[in-house]
Amino acid sequence: MFAALTRRPLALALSGVWIGLLLATGQADDDLWLDARLQRLPTDQLGPFVHTKSGDILCLDAEASYVSRDDGQTWSDPRPLHGTSVHNVRVSNERALFRTRDGTIIAAYMNLNERKWTWSNELHDAPGATLPTYVMRSTDDGQTWEDVQKLHDHWSGAVRDMIQTKDGRILFTAMKMLHDPGRHTVLTYSSTDDGQHWSASNLIDLGGRGHHGGVTEPTVTELRDGRLWMLIRTNWGEFWSAHSYDGGRFWRTLQPSGIAASSAPAMLRRLASGRLLLVWNRPYPEGKRDWPLSGGDGLWSETPVSNHREELSLAFSADEGQTWSKPVVVAHRRESSATGSRRWVAYPYLFEHKPGQLWLTTMQGGLRASFREADFVTAP
Repeated sequence: MFAALTRRPLALALSGVWIGLLLATGQADDDLWLDARLQRLPTDQLGPFVHTKSGDILCLDAEASYVSRDDGQTWSDPRPLHGTSVHNVRVSNERALFRTRDGTIIAAYMNLNERKWTWSNELHDAPGATLPTYVMRSTDDGQTWEDVQKLHDHWSGAVRDMIQTKDGRILFTAMKMLHDPGRHTVLTYSSTDDGQHWSASNLIDLGGRGHHGGVTEPTVTELRDGRLWMLIRTNWGEFWSAHSYDGGRFWRTLQPSGIAASSAPAMLRRLASGRLLLVWNRPYPEGKRDWPLSGGDGLWSETPVSNHREELSLAFSADEGQTWSKPVVVAHRRESSATGSRRWVAYPYLFEHKPGQLWLTTMQGGLRASFREADFVTAP
C-alpha cells in the first residue's frame, strides 16, 4: 500500500464548477508534458464517454450530445438535449455518464441554469446557495432524454462517478453543502430500475468550515466481495475511504485510506482485466516532500492544504486496492514561458474504449490522451 502520510491538514483546491470551470484549456499547448507511453487524442471533447449500442462513442457538453463513429477522429454535429421533460437544463462539466447493461444511458450533473452562490466571508457560510443535482436517461443513444429529475437543491460541488453493481443497481456519487458553518458532505444516489427512480444514501459529514471545507468529490467501485468502496477528497493529505455493504444505501467504515493525495479528486476504475486503476494528484511533486500550503483561514477550509495539481499520476492494483504499483507521473504542466506561472492538470475522466485501451481526459489542464494498460503493467 502507499505509505500513509501523517494527516497534516491540507485543504481543497479550486473545483471547476465551483469557481467557474477554470483552466479547461485545449491540449495543443507547449507546457503540457506527457509520458512517452501516452498518445494525444484527436479530439477536444472532455468526456466522460460511453459506448452506444452499436459501439460508437457518445459524450455530452452543456447543451448537446455528440457521437463519434471513428474512434474519436471526428464527431457529429451537436445534438441538442431534446425530450419532453428537458427544460432549462445546462449540464455542468462535472458530470457522470454511464451506459447500463440494458442499454440505457444515464447522465447525472448539476444544472448551471439554477446556480446561485452566496458565500459570505463574515459568516463563513453561503446561506441559500443552490446548484441542484439532476439526473436524466436516454433509451435511444442520446437522441432524446427523459425522466429528468432534480434530486436536491443544495449547492453541489461535483458529480464525478457512476457504476452498476453485479446485482444491477445503478449508483452515482454526489455532494451537498451544509450550513452553520458552510461545509461540504458527500452521498450517493442509487436506482434499481435503470434510472427511473432514485434513493439517497446517508450523508457523510466529517465536519469542516469553508467554501472548500468538508469532504468532497468521491469516486467509487465495487469490490469482488460485493462491498462498494468510495475514495473521498479531503483536506488532510490523503483520501478517506468509505465502504457500503448494502449496495450504497448506507456508507460506513469511514477511515483514512493511506493513499497520499493533494486536495483534488481522483478517478477509480475497474478495468476489463480485473485490475483497479487510480488516477489522481499526489500532494507533492515527484521526488519532493513539500509543497506550499494554502487555506487554513476558515474561508477555503479550516486547515492548510496542498493544492498541488501540476502533476497527474496513475497506479494499478491487482488485489482490490490492498497494494498498488508504484505511482507514475503521466502528465505535468511545465512553467508557462509566456506568463512564468504553472497550470493544473486535474479532474480526470477515464474511459476504457476497448479492453486495455484507455482514454484519459481532464477538466482542468486540457489533457486529452490515450494509453495501453499493457504499457504500464506486466501480465501475471
